[in-house]
Amino acid sequence: MAIINLNKKTFEQKVGKIDEKLKDRISMLGCPIEEETDEEIQVDISPNRPDLLSEQGVARAVAAFTGKKTGLPQYEVEKSNYKVIIEDSVKDVRPFTACAVIKSLKLSEQRLKEIINIQEKLHMTFGRARKKIAIGIYPLDKIKMPITFKAMEPDKIRFRPLESSKEMTGSQILTQHPAGKAYAHLLQGMKKFPIFIDAKGQIMSMPPIINSHETGKITASTKDVFIECSGSDFNSLSKALSIISAVFSDMGGKVFSVDLKYGSKIIKTPNMEPEKMKVSLASVNKLLGLDLNEKDLKKRLEMMNYSYQNGTVMVPPYRADVLHEVDIIEDVAIAYGYENFEQAIPNISTIGKETKLEILKRKTAEALVGLNLVETYSYCVTNEEDECKKMETKEDLVELMNAKTNYNAMRESMLPSLMRILGDNRDVDYPQRIFEMGRVFIKGKYIEENTNLAVALTNSNFTEAKQTMDYLLKMLGLEAELRESAHSSLIEGRTGKIFINGKEVGIIGEVHPKVLSNWKLIVPVASFELNLNKIKELI
Repeated sequence: MAIINLNKKTFEQKVGKIDEKLKDRISMLGCPIEEETDEEIQVDISPNRPDLLSEQGVARAVAAFTGKKTGLPQYEVEKSNYKVIIEDSVKDVRPFTACAVIKSLKLSEQRLKEIINIQEKLHMTFGRARKKIAIGIYPLDKIKMPITFKAMEPDKIRFRPLESSKEMTGSQILTQHPAGKAYAHLLQGMKKFPIFIDAKGQIMSMPPIINSHETGKITASTKDVFIECSGSDFNSLSKALSIISAVFSDMGGKVFSVDLKYGSKIIKTPNMEPEKMKVSLASVNKLLGLDLNEKDLKKRLEMMNYSYQNGTVMVPPYRADVLHEVDIIEDVAIAYGYENFEQAIPNISTIGKETKLEILKRKTAEALVGLNLVETYSYCVTNEEDECKKMETKEDLVELMNAKTNYNAMRESMLPSLMRILGDNRDVDYPQRIFEMGRVFIKGKYIEENTNLAVALTNSNFTEAKQTMDYLLKMLGLEAELRESAHSSLIEGRTGKIFINGKEVGIIGEVHPKVLSNWKLIVPVASFELNLNKIKELI
């Protein structure tokens, strides 16, 4: 959850006086008021709604939900000649950016505070503490187009960071500036750092760390701004930019497009066009247990800032959380009112119990936690970069159709998930001893789905991994045999296949140095992975 502060006076001008009835409606929308004073209101925002992380966003949603201004908001993007050139040097550092220009703003100290707040809230939630998305906002009159997004060696980068009294190099910023020290881990191990630089050679910022004091500080007197979002996933950047552009537009600003030049390819941002999505009235009624007609459905959707016609919903460009028909049906339920659903006891009679696989998973977790290992949880969805390239393998993954992000395949092994977690936690004290149980998907004539266990031990070796595996199997009443093998993710001569009663159930070994380097790890890692479906049948 994220708490945001709203100016009570300006908020009431948009949605009406905040009485008990309105408080109840705001709570039913999913953003309850936590505290209220004469000047401010504190609202608790769900993390799946980053578009509500501003006063403009909450007011927009509440006005529609309470019937004051329903339907799809329209945002116009005017054409321009503004350009940003993205050089190949950022590919391995921070490969993507999405940009916009906003003009004719009428800022105040209150609105400036709101802009800073939504920037930081998006950083910490949707942006995963700036790792996934970093946002920079600059006064347009202080920079000269075109802008270049490139990477340079840290000691060749020199500029005065925001609120600093002196010029620093990229390396010095990470060790001396407060923001640099707080986010240094995001650039740890990189030979080059990303920068935005204008046509006059002025360094505007070093994302995701800090803006320049000369070119990256907006004030209440700023009229026109340039916005950039940088990160590793262009779709997420585009959504973040749409959220911010909508806020500035709601403040009265005019949105202008920017041409992003990726080699010979040119992409225009921001994209403020609504997305079309099919929704079946039958699916809505079946899933919610209602009997809505087309008119009812249209009314409920317009209460959530959608438009609807003939089975097609127009989704606002700033809705980063709407990925599937079910997400829209959930909004229909909110608009209908959870308090209006009738309680009903399902007409079934069953007695629940643990499956054999769940019993095995519970006993496995108890044994490994007893060895001071920490259990982790991650998604089944992955991508070729994490699953294959970084693991030095060439697997034929099960791909997803119409994926909305760069996570577009199902994992084939559990070890890459653990390596990703170790890679994301390089700033945490060692040794790190983790395990995870989850589903994997093997592509063949049919897709085979299994539940696997993987264990990863840092500052460790083959012997310790085998001891951990032997202890676990002993607790399950089993004994393993190892046969020397090879695997491109593991070190040759320190890798073995695991057999129980002559049946192959997994693999064990020390992670190859090249794989460690791909994940920016500087400590050895030993690991093993077991197929729990096969082990279940052997117990």
